[in-house]
Amino acid sequence: MKAFMVEKYGNATTMRAAGIPEPQVGADDVLVRIHAASVNPLDIKIRNGDFKAFLPYRLPLVLGHDLAGTVVQVGPSVTRFAVGDEVYARPGKDRIGAFAERIAVHQDDLAAKPATLTMTEAASLPLVALTAWQALVERAHVQAGHKVLVHAGAGGLGSVAVQLAKALGVHVAATASTAKVELVKELGADEVVDYRTQDFTELLDGYDVVLDSLGGENLAKSLGILKPGGQAIGVAGPPDPAFARELGANPVLRLAVAALGARTRRRAKRLGVTYSFLFMKASGDQLRELTPLIDAGKIRPVVDRVFPFDQTLQAMEYVEKGRAKAGKVVVSMT
Repeated sequence: MKAFMVEKYGNATTMRAAGIPEPQVGADDVLVRIHAASVNPLDIKIRNGDFKAFLPYRLPLVLGHDLAGTVVQVGPSVTRFAVGDEVYARPGKDRIGAFAERIAVHQDDLAAKPATLTMTEAASLPLVALTAWQALVERAHVQAGHKVLVHAGAGGLGSVAVQLAKALGVHVAATASTAKVELVKELGADEVVDYRTQDFTELLDGYDVVLDSLGGENLAKSLGILKPGGQAIGVAGPPDPAFARELGANPVLRLAVAALGARTRRRAKRLGVTYSFLFMKASGDQLRELTPLIDAGKIRPVVDRVFPFDQTLQAMEYVEKGRAKAGKVVVSMT
């Protein structure tokens, strides 16, 4: 079958189309014919080797962290799915590979596709929807009346996080560029800060949670708008010791990770708030929690552009160069 492979860590020149063997289907696996997959910044970071210390993949590697498709085979221990089912998933971190014609996914990482969405729309959601859920529900335990700031509210993650936060009954602020302010308001944000002309630290204060996908100085500034006991959750780094432990890193790597985020954690401690790094995990159960919100229209996908499968490399370049105006970029196999 056809797939797009990373032959070695580096840049766009290290990725190519190739013919690879059909996936092996284990007892608990579901073989899915992929109709669509989406491109995430994580794909580019892995291709470039940014995570090779934490995620030691064996190369060559098929990238792709989101998919929607149809079940074509099930393992003997599979109980939740049958041939012909329409599904969507973020495969487990050790079993990525959605830039291909077929993929074997563990049944625990898979969920029935939302009935109201096309395959293209469904493929745009799993990674970002799970990230938003794990940040806001699982880690921050947000409740009605809380105040949440979502950075990059028109982006792939931000556009879903704004809608999820609003569905949870919280007061939502978001940052966005001038051209995207109205879109983010339409997604449900109560306040939108135009980062090109406004400073969010001068306009926002007393927030319970900040979801930061930018890192660096933006994260440092975000700590200051939290109320005492508030949480900043970052998906762009720096990583923290809990992340290193979760991945089973060796002691030397744990020390290195602790050093990377030490300054941020010290600043957070001085302000009476906390910072944690989130590397999302696959979960079919959480997708099943999200699906009713999607089918009810409380979370709608924002798709910037769809590329044909043969143009997967161009889709990667489009994302890497920041050309996407809002939401996700999707690759369609059909």
